[in-house]
Amino acid sequence: MDLAQFDTFRVAAVDLNGQLRGKRVPAIYAGKLDKGAVRIPFSALNVDLWGADIENSPLVFESGDADGVLRPTERGAVPTPWLAQPSAMVPMALYHDDGARFDGDPRHALADVLDRYAARGWTVIAATELEFTLIDDSGDTPQPPHSPVTGRALEDMAVLSMAELDAFDEFFSDLYAGCADMGIPAQTAISESGIGQFEVNLNHQDAMRCADDTLLFKVLVRGLARKHGFAATFMAKPYDDDAGNGMHVHYSVVDADGVNVFDNGGPDGTDLLRQAVAGCLAAMPDCTLIFAPHGNSYTRLVPGAHAPTGACWAYENRTAALRIPGGPSAARRIEHRVAGGDTNPYLMLAAVLGAAMVGIEDAMEPPTPISGNAYALDGVPQLAPDWPSAVSRFEDSDLVARIFSADLIRNLAMTKRQEITLFAERPTERHWLSYLETV
Repeated sequence: MDLAQFDTFRVAAVDLNGQLRGKRVPAIYAGKLDKGAVRIPFSALNVDLWGADIENSPLVFESGDADGVLRPTERGAVPTPWLAQPSAMVPMALYHDDGARFDGDPRHALADVLDRYAARGWTVIAATELEFTLIDDSGDTPQPPHSPVTGRALEDMAVLSMAELDAFDEFFSDLYAGCADMGIPAQTAISESGIGQFEVNLNHQDAMRCADDTLLFKVLVRGLARKHGFAATFMAKPYDDDAGNGMHVHYSVVDADGVNVFDNGGPDGTDLLRQAVAGCLAAMPDCTLIFAPHGNSYTRLVPGAHAPTGACWAYENRTAALRIPGGPSAARRIEHRVAGGDTNPYLMLAAVLGAAMVGIEDAMEPPTPISGNAYALDGVPQLAPDWPSAVSRFEDSDLVARIFSADLIRNLAMTKRQEITLFAERPTERHWLSYLETV
């Protein structure tokens, strides 16, 4: 994309909460982005949900609130169809002046994990399934949107309803056009089980590109919804008594010859697949904070509500946290079903793939795969039950320390503790406004 065609464009990196932080810059910056023309404080990627500095963070006063250097990622510039004026955005990542990766950048956390796969000659292929809810946010509480066809508010579930999709045809047509313009491989869209809830799947691709496109897709959905007169949210639980929004990820690993290392020619998969499963299960309770990063996230993690709460696995069983889908053996893969739609896709993929690599490195053995209803089983290790305990488990975990840097673990724990304190000071009935378009 020729950035010189615009008077200005945007540059942005992703913070720990999955929000874009950056600047609007004039066209003259187009030729010097890779030369360190744009700088932002390191602390900017480690702010809280509302964008405030973290109290007592070593990235602020202790270090003089020093700047880092933003450099373009390999994703390249993308158009911004959600804006009224034609423009572009360049996804960036944050570095030290000497070129070292800044540990507080979640994109670098995923890059560090993927480097461990590359060292074995492997490439991770991943795809995400994203659920979101369309909402009328004009009142004091979130409400279902009005159908563009009838003008009446949606009232009922509409699982796989073509009529519901067709009612919002203009929005989805713009969404698919925006995805095409941005190079986001959007596949099927369906009406999901919640009121005003939909799901769009992104196609399998390189894991870093998958994370990039998942983040950009969330930005696009929220922006286009506003253009159509309603809001879109990836909140884990927009309504207490309705379905929650998840973000499932499917992944496989291919070697230098393009061979799937999980494929043994049959339905069971290889030893490497089982080792990866074992690592994911071992890390799952301690990584709850990544999969459920906000207070609202824990209203989704309720037994029997289609959101996994126990660390178990199975073949072709959607009640399990890890599912091995059927189909051709060459496409053998793992589906990780725990994360909410409010997760940071870089941290989520880093946690999942980092845990899988630990399982492979240690040649871990998983427990026997379950059968039947996972929610009815006793003795299954459980995810952290609430937000504060998830922070503590993440911070204190030896296994998490093998996936994420010590600085990122510290920064994320401090960020979440500050948010816990600030949410406690706000009326509960107003919490949804903080989450609506930030997560």
